[in-house]
Amino acid sequence: MSWAVVFGLLAALLLLLLLTRRRTRRPGEPPLDLGSIPWLGYALEFGKDAASFLTRMKEKHGDIFTVLVGGRYVTVLLDPHSYDMVVWEPRTRLDFHAYAAFLMERIFDVQLPHYSPSEEKSKMKPTLLHKELQALTEAMYTNLHTVLLGDTMEAGSGWHEMGLLEFSYSFLLRAGYLTLYGVEAPPHTQESQAQDRVHSADVFHTFRQLDLLLPKLARGSLSVGDKDQVCRVKGHLWKLLSPARLASRAHRSKWLESYLLHLEEMGVSEEMQARALVLQLWATQGNMGPAAFWVLLFLLRTPEALAAVRGELEPMLLQVEQPISQMTALPQKVLDSMPVLDSVLSESLRLTAAPFITREVVVDMALPMADGREFTLRCGDRLLLFPFLSPQKDPEIYTDPEVFKYNRFLNADGSEKKDFYKDGKRLKNYSMPWGAGHNQCLGRGYAISSIKQFVFLVLARFDLELISPDVEMPLFDLSRYGFGLMQPEHDVPVRYRIRP
Repeated sequence: MSWAVVFGLLAALLLLLLLTRRRTRRPGEPPLDLGSIPWLGYALEFGKDAASFLTRMKEKHGDIFTVLVGGRYVTVLLDPHSYDMVVWEPRTRLDFHAYAAFLMERIFDVQLPHYSPSEEKSKMKPTLLHKELQALTEAMYTNLHTVLLGDTMEAGSGWHEMGLLEFSYSFLLRAGYLTLYGVEAPPHTQESQAQDRVHSADVFHTFRQLDLLLPKLARGSLSVGDKDQVCRVKGHLWKLLSPARLASRAHRSKWLESYLLHLEEMGVSEEMQARALVLQLWATQGNMGPAAFWVLLFLLRTPEALAAVRGELEPMLLQVEQPISQMTALPQKVLDSMPVLDSVLSESLRLTAAPFITREVVVDMALPMADGREFTLRCGDRLLLFPFLSPQKDPEIYTDPEVFKYNRFLNADGSEKKDFYKDGKRLKNYSMPWGAGHNQCLGRGYAISSIKQFVFLVLARFDLELISPDVEMPLFDLSRYGFGLMQPEHDVPVRYRIRP
């Protein structure tokens, strides 16, 4: 027997020993469940349907437990009263940065020297607030007009058919891209707007190909054919969003200018800047379209809710001095005076927002729970919060949690309802579609105003109908758990036309 064979057998034996070595629970640690498969543990079940798997684990172990998932030990916390103990911890104890950098590289091929999410957020935050947010809101309204009304008018009068997800996702992402990344240089004419529509459509259709493969990218499960497609799609997106190409665009947002300056100050090459801009396109636009899809679908399937939203919008339009067809911006007072639509959006997000909130445990530490219990976390493990299960789907917090109730977030007097309880105590974190703590979404104000403007324009300017009025709610694409808004397993056909 050759030495190569001997060393091979020894290496295989060592690997087998490592795979079969079982961790034991130490005193004070959460319940530990390793599953039946060495090293893999529950990776297959977690990847197949995370919500169902974690529901079963919660029923078995309670609201905190540790599971083995693909060689990693993941402690899952599902007590919303205790979430603040996690989301405000300093990164010297619970760190998000390393995992964020890992996903940036794995999904988007982005490597940034000395990357610091906290520094990046401090630089970008001013570009998404106050007067800058107002500027984004006004630009978004203009660009929604360009793509939504422009495309429809170009297609001719009468009814048009499309999947509702494609309708919502394409128009919102294209308008958002033009808002953040700029439009054709002056003069602004019908021809330049047509070019914006063509260009933004190219961006969306290319981006959508990447978005559909994103879960496989994140989990490293691409087939050979998938890998070839990803290479082509990424290459085209990097060209579309290259700094050189974007340099000629007009009305670029302060957000884009600040982000490019930040990348230049870090010494990032133009090639890597293009990759980072594709990442940011997904981060800023990837969830708005799916969110609007669910809002419109719930409204179309719930006549009472649709009538309530229309009843809220019509008096507002009467107060605006000019016809809606001539409005160049949606007044902020109108955006801020939509409690029914706000409740519809909050309820839609409660039912469909399913991000993972993750932290790497940097040091052995004690995790105090809100009920007085305390558990020890091990350095090197991962901590996971999954608000989709609790609080958002918790029957103790929400009666009939699987049912869409458009007024669930409204008080009797029409004001926003914020009082929700679990175990007799008022919840601070009763719905968490935008994350929480240090890593709460910076762009949530921009996203909310964009979704509301889109829904407003659709309801005010269009007739929109389900092609099959009795269509069932589509099931979730289960691979999307952890990435923000869930997407449907299949699209829902609708027809629409500009209102005569």
